[in-house]
Amino acid sequence: MTPELRDATLRWIADDPDPATRAELQRVLADVMAGGPDDDLADRMSGMLRFGTAGLRGPVRAGPAGMNVAVVRRATAGLAAWLARDGVRGTVVVGRDARHGSEAFAAAAAEVLAGAGFTARTLPGPLPTPVLAFAVRELGAVAGVQVTASHNPPADNGYKVYLADGAQLAPPSDAGIEAAITAAPAAVSVPTSGDASGVDVTESYLDRVARLPRGTARTLRVALTPMHGVGGATAVHALGRAGFTDVHVVASQAAPDPDFPTVVFPNPEEPGATDALLALAAEVGADLAIALDPDADRCALGVPTCEGWRMLTGDETGVLLGDHLLRTGTGDDPLVATTVVSSSMLRSVAQAHGARFAETLTGFKWIVRGGPGLVYGYEEALGYCVDPGAVNDKDGIAAATVACDLAATLKAEGKGLPDRLDALSAEHGVHLTRGISVRMEPGPRDAAVARLRDAPPQGWAVTRPAPDVLVLRREGERLVIRPSGTEPKLKAYLEVVEHGDRARAQERLDALAATVTDLLGA
Repeated sequence: MTPELRDATLRWIADDPDPATRAELQRVLADVMAGGPDDDLADRMSGMLRFGTAGLRGPVRAGPAGMNVAVVRRATAGLAAWLARDGVRGTVVVGRDARHGSEAFAAAAAEVLAGAGFTARTLPGPLPTPVLAFAVRELGAVAGVQVTASHNPPADNGYKVYLADGAQLAPPSDAGIEAAITAAPAAVSVPTSGDASGVDVTESYLDRVARLPRGTARTLRVALTPMHGVGGATAVHALGRAGFTDVHVVASQAAPDPDFPTVVFPNPEEPGATDALLALAAEVGADLAIALDPDADRCALGVPTCEGWRMLTGDETGVLLGDHLLRTGTGDDPLVATTVVSSSMLRSVAQAHGARFAETLTGFKWIVRGGPGLVYGYEEALGYCVDPGAVNDKDGIAAATVACDLAATLKAEGKGLPDRLDALSAEHGVHLTRGISVRMEPGPRDAAVARLRDAPPQGWAVTRPAPDVLVLRREGERLVIRPSGTEPKLKAYLEVVEHGDRARAQERLDALAATVTDLLGA
């Protein structure tokens, strides 16, 4: 251990207002000073968690590189300073999930906001992230903070910021807040106040979601899992208020549990994560299966087929919901939006309904800013914004309610979601998508992107919607390549479009995947 590491650790311990994490870091330091390895200590002291457009996210542990009360205090002090940069203060609403540390972190954030002169309002207990996003606009708040790590591993927690429009941060706001956090005093010196007060907007949120269905059919049996997260009770209440009362919840995953004991990774996209859901769906004879991620801002749908139950891809659900909303009326001159890595079928669907279409960079911070008149937006990673006038972000519970409306309407006609997908493919062409991730350190990753940018494969046209994003197109095929923002990975998103022949589309997608694997050196 270097003297610098020792001194930095002692300073952090002295400035930590939380006795539990002070003691934790003292034990780690003592182990090193007794001759143990310093890897863990060096990692904890490697620097502050970086604040980006997704806020903070990291392991719950002591030290500047972890999620803890000291880090949350300094982050909130920076957020408060940035919000008050023009001298105006107002309401900031704070919510949380049920992960390890969430209750303490939410309380710390509210205390700092109140100490900085803001009206701090806290939501009651662990609630879905969309309820917090809804509360920001419902209360006329200047910002909202949700303590959550969404579908990250159990050891993690996070801190997400919404602005007054109810949308997530977008550049350059993140850089401004990051600079203010850097300038914030030590956590022990940040002013705090116990003047935060509670507020509950759940009933208003449920009433809004209950008005989303367009059809009158309500006969539908639903299997649902909140995946040990905080969305279960709210989702059941929302569906019930909308008229969908035949809902069966996976019992082993119904209650919030920060250890997520029945899933390897609490993300509906992960292999095996929805096995219990599909088993329940088959057992009760459900018409639709719904999986929420732990903070309920994403949802995945499962459907019965002649070969058994299967989960829909994010693009399949995204196009189904977009078509349903446009088909059932969205007002004058509507806009729908998706990202450059999602299926291009939504563009064709929008054109068929006389709607405008926007293609954005990845992330809901861009989707909801796609343009005026937005009525719907989605991303392939199971995020759907079906009511931007209420929740200007992805909302798994609202999306699930609209999906039930579509499924019940189709059931009344003797059809199912797969039938509607077939009809859309017949009208707009078969659109198949696939993602490929290659683990690659930043240096080789950047070199691979530069190589493809400067010397693309023959026959492909290249565009760059952002400095680190490449889009390659040729007839009926698209390839998007971008570095991961959170992991040492290079991500490729493939799409093929084939009119009239699904088997041929699958062959072309497999061939494209092989080509891309060779190009990236995977």
